[in-house]
Amino acid sequence: MKESERIARAILLWAGISGAIGVILGSFGAHGLDAFLLERGYDADLVIKRVGQWDVGVRYQLIHSVALFALAAVPFGSDGNRRWVARLMLAGLLFFSGSLYLLVLTNLTILGAVAPLGGLSWIIAWLLLTRMAVT
Repeated sequence: MKESERIARAILLWAGISGAIGVILGSFGAHGLDAFLLERGYDADLVIKRVGQWDVGVRYQLIHSVALFALAAVPFGSDGNRRWVARLMLAGLLFFSGSLYLLVLTNLTILGAVAPLGGLSWIIAWLLLTRMAVT
């Protein structure tokens, strides 16, 4: 198997895992998160805010899962650049979406400071992706 095919398969694997997790978490957010948070003593206004934050995490996770899927299918660009785009997108998933999920579940507001690291990872990944188009 060629290196570029191995990289594409690995990216596709991560896209599938991330997409499946995103759907699971989105379903939980739509069907059980509010009750879960109310049981833990969150007031109604905070539940609304936290459910919104959860939804943002899920939305961005699913968008970037699709982006990873597309990255695996791109037939051009260097293997090194493709690897870095994938790594940065996965880091963005962990830091942005992951920190939002933890913030919602724990109510530790300090976790909100981690989300921008994920956003920065995604910005760099998208910019590196443009590099694939011009080189």
